[in-house]
Amino acid sequence: MPIPALPPIGPDLRQWGRQISLYLQRNLAKLSFKTADDNPSENGVILWDDVNGYPVVSKNNEFRQIVLEDGHYDGTVSTNQTAASANTAYALTFSPDVSDGITNGTPASRLVVDEAGEYFVSFSSQIVSSSASTVTFWFWPRVNGVDVSKATMKNSLHNNGAVFITSRSAIFQLNAGDYLETMWAVDSTDGSLQAAAATAFAPAAPAATISIVRLHG
Repeated sequence: MPIPALPPIGPDLRQWGRQISLYLQRNLAKLSFKTADDNPSENGVILWDDVNGYPVVSKNNEFRQIVLEDGHYDGTVSTNQTAASANTAYALTFSPDVSDGITNGTPASRLVVDEAGEYFVSFSSQIVSSSASTVTFWFWPRVNGVDVSKATMKNSLHNNGAVFITSRSAIFQLNAGDYLETMWAVDSTDGSLQAAAATAFAPAAPAATISIVRLHG
């Protein structure tokens, strides 16, 4: 890392002391910029990587990113969701309540990440049946339009008016610009995702929720 350039000593030591004091105030809290000459052989050296826009720390002979608050999303589906056809995949479109570094893309069902990294995703949905026969639901994620293997949730309701919350959490490795979609299907149009209105004693319940947090780069 470059050696800090201290104010030069002059004939007036009081003036030099004031310059040193100002210099320390301005620079003690700043990270030095990482350069091509910096060596990560010593653990615990923290630098600012200006090329990528984040701080790094040396660990086990490499500079590793220190994750900043660059990726979270809390979204809801606040209206009932019905399937036009049975056994057909549909994407859920979430409306963001809080978001940073993750945005709705085009179409809006796509949740696009700005930064590469591992993301913790938590999903829930309120499923409802209006049939006395068994109704089965499926939920699964897609990344960049491709179904994620071994990730489907399957739930069945057996009674007319039955309501159940289905949920799951998972970790996804995503690159900058990748997008995540939540898909669902049902084997009967009598099954739907239902939002509940607020009551005098409880707030409204969304049809589906999603929370995404970036864990590290």
